[in-house]
Amino acid sequence: MSYRLLIIFSKNPIAGRVKTRLAVSIGDHEALQVYESLRALTERASALADAEKAIFYSDFIPDSDILLTGNTVAHLQEGNDLGERMHRAFLKGFELGFGQIVLIGTDCPDLSGFLIDRAFQCLTSDDVVMGPARDGGFYLVGLNRPFPELFLDRRWSTPEVLNDSLRIIREHSASYSLLPALSDIDTIDDLINSGLWDSPN
Repeated sequence: MSYRLLIIFSKNPIAGRVKTRLAVSIGDHEALQVYESLRALTERASALADAEKAIFYSDFIPDSDILLTGNTVAHLQEGNDLGERMHRAFLKGFELGFGQIVLIGTDCPDLSGFLIDRAFQCLTSDDVVMGPARDGGFYLVGLNRPFPELFLDRRWSTPEVLNDSLRIIREHSASYSLLPALSDIDTIDDLINSGLWDSPN
C-alpha cells in the first residue's frame, strides 16, 4: 500500500444542488455543466498524482462516476459541517495506515498533479500543507497526523478561513508549507475569469 492518500471531496452532481451561488447567475443546468467540467479537470490532475485515491461523496456513493477510476475507493462524507467532514475523512485515512494525506475539492481548475505531488513532498518535513485560494479559503490541505483543532468548531465560507487556519496552526506550534495561490470557481466572476465558460452575451 502507498504511504500517500489523496482524498477528493465531491458533491454528487445534481442540478440545483451544486454551484448554487453560480446558478443564481447562469441557471441550475449550466451550473451543473460547469461543475462536471471542474470534476473532469480534478480527475485529470489527480490521475497524475503519485498517491492512492479515495473519493468522499456528499450524499450517496454512485455506481459509476468520472472520479471512480482504477483502484479508487469511495466513501460518504460524515459530519455536521465541512470541518467535521474533513476531520473524519482524515481520521479514516490515518486509521487505514496512510502517513501522508492530502485533501482537495473539485472547485479549482488550475490544480495540477505536480502541485498535488508537491503537497505530499511538503509533508515529509512539515506537519501541514495548505493551498491558499484567492477568495481567502483554501483549495488543498494536507496532514501527516490528525489535527482536529484545524477543522472542528470553525466558521467556514468566510474570507478569513485561511488566515484563521494559519493562526490555529501556529498556536499549536505545528510547522506548515504554503502552495501557490489559485482561484476556486464559486461565482460568475470566478467563472468568467477562468476562461472555462463563454458568456452568451
